[in-house]
Amino acid sequence: MPNIPDRPAGIDRGCIAGDAVRLVTFRHGATGNRDRVGALIDRDEAVVDLGISPGGPAFDSMLALIRAGDEALAAARLAAASPRADAVVAAEEIALRTPLPEPPQIRDCLCFEEHLKRAFEVLRKSRGDGSPGMFEIPEIWYRQPIYYKANRLAVVGHEEDVLWPGYADVMDYELEFGFFIGAGGRDIAKRDARAHIFGYSIFNDFSARDAQAREMPGGLGPGKGKDFDTGNVIGPCIVTADEMDPYDCTMIARVNGEEWSRGHSGSIHWTFEDLVAHVSQSETLHPGEFFGSGTVGGGCGLELERYLSDGDVIELEVEGIGVLRNRLIREA
Repeated sequence: MPNIPDRPAGIDRGCIAGDAVRLVTFRHGATGNRDRVGALIDRDEAVVDLGISPGGPAFDSMLALIRAGDEALAAARLAAASPRADAVVAAEEIALRTPLPEPPQIRDCLCFEEHLKRAFEVLRKSRGDGSPGMFEIPEIWYRQPIYYKANRLAVVGHEEDVLWPGYADVMDYELEFGFFIGAGGRDIAKRDARAHIFGYSIFNDFSARDAQAREMPGGLGPGKGKDFDTGNVIGPCIVTADEMDPYDCTMIARVNGEEWSRGHSGSIHWTFEDLVAHVSQSETLHPGEFFGSGTVGGGCGLELERYLSDGDVIELEVEGIGVLRNRLIREA
């Protein structure tokens, strides 16, 4: 087992300007280990249990809060700004869950050109052929956003173990973040898309690279390269959309405390507004759906030709959101 730096209590704050409301789903023994919705306060040293605050059914779950719209979000802000004493719980007393367990839908997109360039370069080299062949960015990628649908029932959160799938030998992280849909809609214009984004969270799209390499030539996407229990990690919190600029974030990945990857969200090619406008064509988007950004340039082991080992601790940091930390475990 590798040596891991001491973990701080609670979660790491990251770089946030202003008085952002950062929403979480958590469990606390005093409330019967049911999922609770909360807001981080006191530099993340405490959580306000919104279920104890005025707000009614809108605070029953994160999905209920998102569906309830602006009025519920305003009530959450008020509860975080002036919390009831009996609603405040110390961070070390709770266990965080993924912010929205079992989201209605997950789409993971390919928004960063640099990631594709680097990944295809490595794949061409691994085949011993410097010519592009099939490993070049397809023209369609420059004409429209490309995405696949991930397993929404295989989502875990901050500090939860990720289980190495038994059929795989090569495991990788992917440094991403993404957004949750707030107000649903259909045929949404790009100029109106920001109003449909509820908030942002970090996404680690764990990948079984050997399984992915076997199945991708089939033409239907990654399949078991991505679909395994605990393979989608979202967290640690949701930062509401009006509290950060998603295109001005430093993104860092560390493995066992060592920095492996660093990128910047400003290098994005397809914006989140592009994604909303494209996907909503003749298709209704629903509150709580999650869109991943795809891997930032340099943001995975494939690009570095460096892969994960049993017991590794992976930390993804996105400025303005915080740090998402998980340990990769190969089951006996």
